[in-house]
Amino acid sequence: MITADQVQFYHDNGYLLVKGVYNTEEVERFQESVEAFLKRAAASKFDRSHAWRGDYLPPEQLKKLVLKGFHDVQYHDAQFTQMITQLKLVGIFAKLIGDNVQLHHTKMMVKPPEKGAAFPMHQDYPYFPHTKHSMMLASIHLDETNVENGCVYVIPGSHKQGPLPHVGSYYLNHKEYPIESGIPCLAEAGDVLFFNYLTIHGSPINRSDRTRRNVLVQVRDPEDLPTKDTHVNWGQGLMLHGINPLFRNYNYEGKLVDV
Repeated sequence: MITADQVQFYHDNGYLLVKGVYNTEEVERFQESVEAFLKRAAASKFDRSHAWRGDYLPPEQLKKLVLKGFHDVQYHDAQFTQMITQLKLVGIFAKLIGDNVQLHHTKMMVKPPEKGAAFPMHQDYPYFPHTKHSMMLASIHLDETNVENGCVYVIPGSHKQGPLPHVGSYYLNHKEYPIESGIPCLAEAGDVLFFNYLTIHGSPINRSDRTRRNVLVQVRDPEDLPTKDTHVNWGQGLMLHGINPLFRNYNYEGKLVDV
């Protein structure tokens, strides 16, 4: 799916957009699963907006914005398990991260039309810091995505700066790092944007009349250990490719225990 030049581009720039990882039939199945998932969530007590808070937008604007975010969607629908184990996706991970690829978590992000909340520029590092910084993300696009409906912006090469100080709920100073300081990653349904968790990224408000649906897949080298016991879940550690060279044992909460 990707060439040696694309692999080098990822390492040089901290991101890579790959076209057509998923075909039309796959995208349509996943879209149906997302819509069914949202209906089930709305009927439960766990439905909520995850719009970012902070001083990057006036309070009256923040109140109007909505962002649907749900972790570990593969626990809810087997279609998402098929999505994250799809051979093309896993093959690209192996090219970018190495033969051994371990799942950390997944997340569904849905920006509704006209009021889909922005993401201030940030690194993912503060949420789940690791020692070797192999952690990377695949953002699977289930809709055509452009500036109008809130596509992701990245700052090429920013991963080489290492971890940066964040403010609030882990976002960068919006005056120093406005979203427009990055480049927009325009994508079609079925495309996947890969980037390192140190790469600075964010996205503007969805001002269009179209929904923006993405599923995020966060993976790591299994030998890249976390520096903090955060963002742990009971299904964490699934090997997507290769083996786990660290023969460890996990309890039912996803935490390491003595063998």
